[in-house]
Amino acid sequence: PFRRIAVVTGANKGIGLACVRQLALQYPKSSFNNGPLLIYLTARNQDRGEAAIKSLQSDPLLKSAKALRDDGGLADVKYLPLDIDSNESIDEFAAHVEKEHPDGIDVLINNAAIAMDGFNINVVKKTLHCNYYGTLQVHRKLLPQIRDGGRIVNIASMAGQLGSKYSGNIKSRFLNAKSVEDITRLMEDFTTAVENNSYSSEWPGAAYAVSKAGLIGATKILAAENARSGSKTLINCCCPGYVNTDMTKGNGIKTVDEGAMTPILLALGDIKGSNGDFWQSEKIVSWER
Repeated sequence: PFRRIAVVTGANKGIGLACVRQLALQYPKSSFNNGPLLIYLTARNQDRGEAAIKSLQSDPLLKSAKALRDDGGLADVKYLPLDIDSNESIDEFAAHVEKEHPDGIDVLINNAAIAMDGFNINVVKKTLHCNYYGTLQVHRKLLPQIRDGGRIVNIASMAGQLGSKYSGNIKSRFLNAKSVEDITRLMEDFTTAVENNSYSSEWPGAAYAVSKAGLIGATKILAAENARSGSKTLINCCCPGYVNTDMTKGNGIKTVDEGAMTPILLALGDIKGSNGDFWQSEKIVSWER
């Protein structure tokens, strides 16, 4: 039987797939290691998910480290379908995990996200639906299943920093938000402002950036609420850096495995009780810039 269970969303390629590989590589030396590890590699598309599993089975790094159980290691990787854009898919996934692992799971890495070209109301609605609302829904459904002392890592982006494109009013609403509803209201106000073409004095014209600002804000609040409930689970978000993936159209400067380093530190490492923080390059960074 598996002693530890991890879930990585959007894991058929890019940073998500690298997170699965690095979990398998780094778990044996981590303080979480108390026996066999099962990693769920999730993706919307079954063919792509299963192809990703195959690629890991012949992965040279995993082979030389003997990380997978087939090679005598501790980690096993299974594909499960999960489309974070669909509440029905999220519900099915959560129910499956709960049924298979009634004692709970240990690590959730919320990596699934989209970055669309262009900027209009359609792009805004689709981007927020996936990156903000979808990620939040996965978090809500799986948090009750995380064993005490587990980890949740939300992959955000430096694009989610509160820079000069935000008005002072919007910035302070983000920074002083007391509930997830406060952050969700900001997402709604952004959508309305774009719809009315009145956003430019208060908001950046970038749906991806605002979706990730929302995710950072929500992570801070969810982490604080969870700690207040007495839980020792640590919930953080991070920017993986400018990584060479399909999302950056191959322009990134980091490899996917370098991009996975901070997420895996937050998932398995000694982070000195960090909770509700925004990390990059293996350290806590400011949400404002």
